[in-house]
Amino acid sequence: MTDLIHVLLADDHDIVRSGLKAVLRGHPEFTVVAEARDGLEAVREAKRVKPDLAVLDVRMPRLSGIEACREIRQDSPTTNVLMLTSYADEKAVMAAIVAGASGFMLKEVQTAELIDAMRVVGRGGKILDPASSAAVIEQIRKGNVVSEEDRIAQQLNERELRILDYIAEGMTNREIGEQLFLSEKTVKHHVSDILGKLGLTRRVEAATFAIRRSAGHPRDE
Repeated sequence: MTDLIHVLLADDHDIVRSGLKAVLRGHPEFTVVAEARDGLEAVREAKRVKPDLAVLDVRMPRLSGIEACREIRQDSPTTNVLMLTSYADEKAVMAAIVAGASGFMLKEVQTAELIDAMRVVGRGGKILDPASSAAVIEQIRKGNVVSEEDRIAQQLNERELRILDYIAEGMTNREIGEQLFLSEKTVKHHVSDILGKLGLTRRVEAATFAIRRSAGHPRDE
């Protein structure tokens, strides 16, 4: 008998999770061992049950699927991750790959294709659907490869990335707070978190990091 593939399903829409579970009931090689409604729950459940496969929605509350993927892969390297999304966003595809995902599929794929992808990734393989593959190839063609700074910056959320950019522009905490409608104390807390995530100790180091990262993404003429 083929070994079971233990699955964690994470999506903020109950109907999506219910639909996936209903489909998997017809495929005895899969067993759903945990569910999550957001990225933080996904990380917690993955740590608890150590599934063979985590199927994560890219966009989830509290913690994105990509951020959850990174944490799950760090905590449980034997858990393979398949990302699901509603559309082929080349940046999301590249970020998912950098975060350690083994597969990236659009939700609009045929059920048989999704099951095949789950089977491949759940048993340690890698797969991208045609649209995602095309997005990655296009990024490579343009030379938009993932730099070391990009890889490290994947740890930051959207607000932290904005604050990092403002730091690079030489803004004080008060000036950043005015831009983002945050208190100076809150900005100071975010800056401390940013330094910690980037493994830096000083604000000037964060500014240098941000400048190096920007240099790797030249604007179109």
